[in-house]
Amino acid sequence: MRRIVLGAFAALGIFTSSALAEGRGAPEALVAQLLDSERVARAGVGATRIARLASVNPTSKAAALQSETWISGQPVANGGDQWRCLAEALYFEARGENAKGLFAVAEVILNRVDSAQYPDSVCGVIQQGTGKRYACQFTYTCDGRPEHVSNPDAFARVGKVARVMLDGAPRNLTNGALFYHTDAVAPSWSRKFDRTASIGVHHFYR
Repeated sequence: MRRIVLGAFAALGIFTSSALAEGRGAPEALVAQLLDSERVARAGVGATRIARLASVNPTSKAAALQSETWISGQPVANGGDQWRCLAEALYFEARGENAKGLFAVAEVILNRVDSAQYPDSVCGVIQQGTGKRYACQFTYTCDGRPEHVSNPDAFARVGKVARVMLDGAPRNLTNGALFYHTDAVAPSWSRKFDRTASIGVHHFYR
C-alpha cells in the first residue's frame, strides 16, 4: 500500500519520481499519516483518487499528464543544466504547441539521448552542430539570432514539461521518433524515414 501511495503522489505531482527515488520529499511519518484514508482526504488528495491512480493503466496515466490541465496545475519547475537545455529547446522549438505537442517534441530529444547515434546528454543532443550556420540539429541554436526568452509565462509552461519528462514520464506519443518537423515545411529528409505520428503542428519520424 505504501508503494501505491508513493506512486500516486508522483502521478499527482506532489513528489517527483526523482525525489522519491532519492528518498526525498516523502518522509516516513508523512507517508504513515497519509496511508490513513481520512487524513488523505483531509490533506486534499482524496483516497478514492489515490486508488484510481494506482489502478489505472499506464496509457491513461500518460494522457492525464499530457494535458493543459496537468501543466497548469503544477508548480514552477527548475533544475540543472539538462533541465535548462530541454526547457529552452521546448521554448524555442515548440512553445506554441498544444500540451501533447510539447510532450512529443520532448520525447524526440530524449529518444536521441538514448540512441547510440547521438550524444548521450540532453544538452549534447540539442547543441549538436551548433556553431555551423544552419548545420545544427535544432535551428534556433545556429540561425544567427540571439536566444532570448522574452515570454516568461511560456517558459514556465514548457519548463514543467521538461521537468516531468526528465523525471521519467512515459514516452508513448511518437513511437520512438528521432526526427520531427512542422507542417509548414516539407524537408527532403522526411521522405527517407517512416512517419510515426502527427501531433499538433509537428510530424514525427523514425
